[in-house]
Amino acid sequence: MRVAMVGCGAAGSVFASFLRMGGCDLTVVDINKTHMDAVAANGMDCLVAPSTPYHVDGFKTAYDCNDIGIMDAIIFVTKATFLTSGLETAKPAIGPNTVLVSLINGVGNEDYLIDVVGEDRVIYGSGTLGTFLNAPGKCTCSPPGAGLWMNFGAVKRNDLTNAVGEHLEKCFNDGHCPAKYWDDVAPAVWHKANSNCTYNALTTLLRLKCKYIMKSEFGYRCIEMVSSEVYDVAAARGVNMSKEEFMNEARIGADAPISNYYTSMAQDLLFNERRTEIETLNGRIVEMGKKYGVPTPVNEFIYNAISCMQDHIDVMYPKEK
Repeated sequence: MRVAMVGCGAAGSVFASFLRMGGCDLTVVDINKTHMDAVAANGMDCLVAPSTPYHVDGFKTAYDCNDIGIMDAIIFVTKATFLTSGLETAKPAIGPNTVLVSLINGVGNEDYLIDVVGEDRVIYGSGTLGTFLNAPGKCTCSPPGAGLWMNFGAVKRNDLTNAVGEHLEKCFNDGHCPAKYWDDVAPAVWHKANSNCTYNALTTLLRLKCKYIMKSEFGYRCIEMVSSEVYDVAAARGVNMSKEEFMNEARIGADAPISNYYTSMAQDLLFNERRTEIETLNGRIVEMGKKYGVPTPVNEFIYNAISCMQDHIDVMYPKEK
């Protein structure tokens, strides 16, 4: 089965490494030529924190999809804000039976894929891993501890989506990434979206790694305030989730490898001084809250605060004193 991955930043590099280790015939596509050239020449070095290194060879690489041929499946691991442009990039590789797969953080990303190929050819989900792109051809994965690292499922299960979903499930698992192709992936996707809305936003605003927020009573209260609204919106959409389970994870997860890192949003805004996915995370919760009549004042504050920060990156402390 021929698979392409559009978007090979931090998350894409980690996911691609697991898939390739599991035997996937994989073409990684990214506009970062330095990174793609390094992967083409030397493969990928992927560290599973704290101390399990893998070297992965056999990738095909491309800067775009113009000459890679028609794919059986195309996985999107762009930033959510770049999904539309990623779909445009992928068009030359989409055939009449190509299945599109979103493994992008947030909720509602599958809708963009449905607009292109319809409900019968879409799989969506997300990983539960922390990821970091250390240098061209080098990435780090911070696992969540016990449990699955990757969850995905079809919008509509059929022979086509099942073939792709089961193949990806096998490749991930054979490549040392515990994964499941679910009958109903919505609870897992919303659970991850809740983690993103909570920890991505709080690590950015508080400028602390997850573990310090989890271990603080003040931080724990912040986690509860954000996640309670996300769960209320999910319930209004008919998604069955357990808030108690999530809050218990916040208590016991402070010592897991994933807690000892800055989230992608913090990396984007504080380290790399670029715009974040706030619109597709907390901003989308606010948007859905209005649609379903669910109050979301905490998420609205977070959305406005981080939007203000990213609009003024050039003068953010310590640049202007």
